[in-house]
Amino acid sequence: MKKSAIIESLEWRYATKKFDSAKKVSDEDFNEILEAGRLAPSSFGLQPWKFVVITDPVLRETLKSAAYGQAQVTDASHLVVLTVRTDVDAKYVRTYVEKIAAVRKMSVDALKGFEDMMLGTITRMTVPQVVDWSSRQAYLALGFMLETAALKKIDACPMEGFDAVQCDEILDLKKQNLHALALMTLGYRGEDASAGYAKVRFGADEVILKK
Repeated sequence: MKKSAIIESLEWRYATKKFDSAKKVSDEDFNEILEAGRLAPSSFGLQPWKFVVITDPVLRETLKSAAYGQAQVTDASHLVVLTVRTDVDAKYVRTYVEKIAAVRKMSVDALKGFEDMMLGTITRMTVPQVVDWSSRQAYLALGFMLETAALKKIDACPMEGFDAVQCDEILDLKKQNLHALALMTLGYRGEDASAGYAKVRFGADEVILKK
């Protein structure tokens, strides 16, 4: 059976550790990857995230220290810090409802049932629980961006190996009601022996249950 472009791209991709610092991702491709993240699904469609694009080389060098010196933070073409919102509350929900009303040209009152349903979920959670819930939504966006990059044959490395508290401080995220969740580096692979390794995954019969 001929493999689809999607499967071929996913087999091609790997968590790239060594980037060719001389090769840059085009603005068009980078913006499309970000757009894939923006269009990713989230619970209720609340999009409790922000993607912080780091372009300042000095700032990237500082963030490298928070990532335990990992070279991809500075060597990759682009660096994105995926953050979660810590202010998903009644005010945030109302802002979202007003956005829906404006885009779909309907009244806010017509959305009261939907608003109440969202509030019923959000208000039952503590702030840490909201952040944990938001994190699960943000990982969906990360997945969409990684697959889009793979389809465009752009290398990427999703990273949790960094000091999130230090990252928050460096980027002054707390004042913006944000918390660093993951880093995503994008670019083109350099000379890296691991690029040729066979992908190791459990077989379909081991991870897919049918009942």
